[in-house]
Amino acid sequence: MRLLATLAVLFTGALQAATTPPQVTVGNIHRAFHNGEHNAFTDLCRFHDRLYLTFRSCPDGHMVHPTASTIIMCSRDEGVTWGQVHRFSVKDRDTRDPHFLVFRDRLFVYTGTWWSGPGTIEPKDYDMNKMLGFAVSSADGAKWSDPVMLEGTFGLYIWRAAASGDKAYLCGRRKPGYDIGPKGEGEKIQSLMLESDDGLIWKKRGYFSETAGDETAFLFERDGSLLAIGRHGGGKNAQLIRSKPPYAEWDRKSLDRPVGGPLVVKWGENIIVGGRKTTKDKGAKTSLYWLVGDHLQEFAEFPSGGDNSYPGFMALSPTRALVSYYSSHEKDAAGKTITAIYMAELTINP
Repeated sequence: MRLLATLAVLFTGALQAATTPPQVTVGNIHRAFHNGEHNAFTDLCRFHDRLYLTFRSCPDGHMVHPTASTIIMCSRDEGVTWGQVHRFSVKDRDTRDPHFLVFRDRLFVYTGTWWSGPGTIEPKDYDMNKMLGFAVSSADGAKWSDPVMLEGTFGLYIWRAAASGDKAYLCGRRKPGYDIGPKGEGEKIQSLMLESDDGLIWKKRGYFSETAGDETAFLFERDGSLLAIGRHGGGKNAQLIRSKPPYAEWDRKSLDRPVGGPLVVKWGENIIVGGRKTTKDKGAKTSLYWLVGDHLQEFAEFPSGGDNSYPGFMALSPTRALVSYYSSHEKDAAGKTITAIYMAELTINP
């Protein structure tokens, strides 16, 4: 009986340890980049011995403009200082939502592009069926390819990418049957899981969401199991999505809140979810959560407001990490609102 009691105590302690996430201190919050343009939609990664940061920059603002471009920055000192290594655009298209993927020893940057033509178009003329994915890539992080059109992505709005084994996977959103109709189709949009052998040619593997699809971030475990966080295309609560190879069956559960511009990443044995939340008294804020079972536990809210979110994450050690995000909560010397890139450091408390 004493042995059974001891085992019960040990099991209970292990279960509590597994379900009680660590305490985190947030510090060194600072503006990392601002050039007078609208800077948004961040991502972070490590490639070889350096860190990389990417985001969209546009002199004409948040909406669809052919003047938009993607900036890639590099840090050789673990995020203390950053320098621009590449900037690219696509003719007659707005490059948006850039995301990294390290695959086959190359660093890819993917961007979903809205067609605008040579000038700015009105929101009523945005056409999802004209969307097209592009990528640039590099073997050393210094010399970059020209933008390459991604085969299999016409009519798809591509988003985050991830790799598992010898395959790359990409989130792509589309209208069912590439339907032609008025805007406001959020509840109908499908979120597809796209698959590639080389990172450039893509085909459909399955559906993250068959309706109300939106931005979806995913995390692969070593055995190929998939965990994803999907924003709800109708603005409702986000979805927690799970699947296993061959990704033919999907388990979907609603979380208790919306998550805009979602991030999901593993830090040690714990899972972080990040994105935008909307509060009644403070408006939109960028936040981070621990995913504990099927529930979110918030542990950080960053200085942010207005147009904001789309965080990136990179662990520097088992107890230190960097987070990037964008926000429009500050003003310049003339009192004009700016939209800039911010960085914060996370430290797990001992």
